[in-house]
Amino acid sequence: MFRSILAVVVAVITWFLVATILNLVLRALLPGYSAAEVTFAFTLPMMLCRLGLGLVASLCAGLVGASIADRNTAAKITAAMLVALFIQVHYMLWDKFPIWYHLFFLVTLAPTVLLGAALVRRPLGARISAQA
Repeated sequence: MFRSILAVVVAVITWFLVATILNLVLRALLPGYSAAEVTFAFTLPMMLCRLGLGLVASLCAGLVGASIADRNTAAKITAAMLVALFIQVHYMLWDKFPIWYHLFFLVTLAPTVLLGAALVRRPLGARISAQA
């Protein structure tokens, strides 16, 4: 139980850490990104990069969470928490982005976390004991 709670907490922290690092990379590499970030006046390539950032952060969160806890439950709880959190965020930002942007982010968030968790390979001993 403790490992599952720890996995969820670390996975959510991982999501925000990876997203922050990748956002700093976008600021450094995309001309005009920093200025657009202030007013949310993103160009299409900027929005696509932001969505890619979300996908990578979600994959990493799933990977990290599943690496800590052996249960798939931690990944599902992480995915649900992130969706619940980001529904509120996207509601507040609804007029700042086109609807396809919100839909893509919110619809892919949970499956991408679960995909990241599914990519974790369990040691053979853990897989054998889980099957018994």
